[in-house]
Amino acid sequence: MKNQHEPTYSFLFLVIGLILINTVICRLAILLTPTGQSGVAYFYFPVAIMLLFTFWFGAYGAIAAYVGDFFGAGLMSGVPLDVSLYWSFANFWMVLIPLVAFRVFDVNVGIENSRDLFHLILFGVIINNVVSAAWGTYTLAAGNVILSSQMMGTFSVWLIGNMVATILIVPLALRHFTPKVRKSKLFVNNYWI
Repeated sequence: MKNQHEPTYSFLFLVIGLILINTVICRLAILLTPTGQSGVAYFYFPVAIMLLFTFWFGAYGAIAAYVGDFFGAGLMSGVPLDVSLYWSFANFWMVLIPLVAFRVFDVNVGIENSRDLFHLILFGVIINNVVSAAWGTYTLAAGNVILSSQMMGTFSVWLIGNMVATILIVPLALRHFTPKVRKSKLFVNNYWI
């Protein structure tokens, strides 16, 4: 009998779909959300959706976070191609850090107890967003998209906007929607299957 989570072409379609969704929500967030002087959104809701996709669909969600950000928040927003290539890793690290932590520490994605919530807050709200904001800010400055004098402000807006979006959306969505998503053949228990 075939394993319920065996990789098939459906995962290719899943990645393409997630990339399209991430691209659209990244672009919408840039267009609709007030931004700081450096162009970073004060409340960047796509981070929450990217995290959910990664928790539910593993590394496929992480790939989609990078590519969606590359197009939606990068190229479509006027960030130069060379900068977008390395700048977009900010969202990749932002979703990969909690994914790895959840797998290493055997955290239940459905956030069923205080231990699960602790790991989510530590790795999915604090550490990942600090790394993401630092990487994103540094690479924007290195690519001359922002001035070095704008780095601290950019980092602060990025960090706070991502943390607020994450803490408001992710815990409740994981708790309430994971049981439904888990029944899907596309739910990923590890990194790929």
